[in-house]
Amino acid sequence: MRANIHPDYHTITVVMTNGTEYQTRSTWGKEGDKLNLDIDPSSHPAWTGGNQQLMDRGGRVSRFKKRYEGLGI
Repeated sequence: MRANIHPDYHTITVVMTNGTEYQTRSTWGKEGDKLNLDIDPSSHPAWTGGNQQLMDRGGRVSRFKKRYEGLGI
C-alpha cells in the first residue's frame, strides 16, 4: 500500500435533530468537531413511515395507473 494517501480518521460528535449526541469515527471535519444533522432517522419520513408525495412527471404515473387499472392491484 502507498503511504499517506488515506484521509485522517478521527472521533467526532454527531448531534441528532432531537438534541441527542453520540460519538463516532469519521473523516469529516477535525478531531472533536460536532456534526449537527438537519435530517435523521428519528425525523425523516422514509424511516418514520410518514406521508410521502408521489410526483407525476410527464404523466408517467397516470399512464401506469390507466394501463394496469383492470388488474385489481
